[in-house]
Amino acid sequence: MANTFKNAMKSNVNNGSYHPLYTAPAGATSIILGLALANKTTSAVTVKVQITDAAPSGTIQLLEDVSIPANTTLEVLGGQKYVLEAGDILKVQAGTGTAIDAFLGVMERT
Repeated sequence: MANTFKNAMKSNVNNGSYHPLYTAPAGATSIILGLALANKTTSAVTVKVQITDAAPSGTIQLLEDVSIPANTTLEVLGGQKYVLEAGDILKVQAGTGTAIDAFLGVMERT
C-alpha cells in the first residue's frame, strides 16, 4: 500500500450551506491529519464541520456552532484517527460569509 500526503483548502468559506472541502477518492482510505479553520475578521465567528458517509448513507456532525475568536486559527481533528472511505465527504460552513479559511491535511492509502 502506498501512502500519499494531500491537502485540501478553501478560502472564504460560505455561510449559506456546507462546502465540500474533501471527498475521499475511489480505491483509497483517507486518514485526516488535521483541520485548521482561520477566522480572518475582527469579530468572533462560528463554524460547523460534518462528515457525510457514502455507505451506509448518513451524516454526522463533528463541530456545531463552535466559536473562533477574532483573528485566530482553530486547529481541530488533529491527533485523532478520523478515517474516510471512498466517497465520504468532509464539509465546512461558516457562521459569517467569507470570514473563514479552511485547510485540511490527509494521508491517502491506496
